[in-house]
Amino acid sequence: MKKDHIEKMFEVLSAGNPAPKTELTYSSTFTLLVAVVLSAQATDIGVNKATPGLFRAADTPEKMAALGEDKIRDLIKTIGLYRNKAKNVARLSEILVSEHGGEVPNDREALEALPGVGRKTANVVLNEAFGEPTIAVDTHIFRVSNRTGLARAKTPLAVEKKLLKAVPDKWKRYAHHWLLLHGRYICKARKPDCQVCEITDYCAFKAKA
Repeated sequence: MKKDHIEKMFEVLSAGNPAPKTELTYSSTFTLLVAVVLSAQATDIGVNKATPGLFRAADTPEKMAALGEDKIRDLIKTIGLYRNKAKNVARLSEILVSEHGGEVPNDREALEALPGVGRKTANVVLNEAFGEPTIAVDTHIFRVSNRTGLARAKTPLAVEKKLLKAVPDKWKRYAHHWLLLHGRYICKARKPDCQVCEITDYCAFKAKA
């Protein structure tokens, strides 16, 4: 995608939603971290149905560690892979208490050292909670980047590296959200809604309507 097209694309995407946020429900950096961990291979809608009960019971690392794996598991069993996720949430809470004073660290290496936290989850937390210009490549962003020609690559990490080079600095803060929302609601996997797409003029998708 040409540089001027990239600029115009983000101008359009930002116009209707200048400061987008995650659709996951959270009230603190810790509850954001937990929600993102729970969202792996699950929908935000599904996670948002489970987390109110969980966060009423425990909304800090100390409370979550005290709640324990078994009770966490009971509260999130509507979410896919809930057994392993309960184990990860319990353990990461214990680590936050014992190694980070009960605070979520603003540090990629420390975040990725937590159970259940990979690069994508760390990127979401760094961006959403700490305002870092990271771009977390999920299935939607991977698809949009490749389909539009913004950043074509075969792996999420390769797409992320290309996006960080291609996206102008002034758009990096919210690029993750704009691309994710565009993929979730417009540039859908099976049938993209090209007829209503506002960035179709800048898109390199050959089969666009």
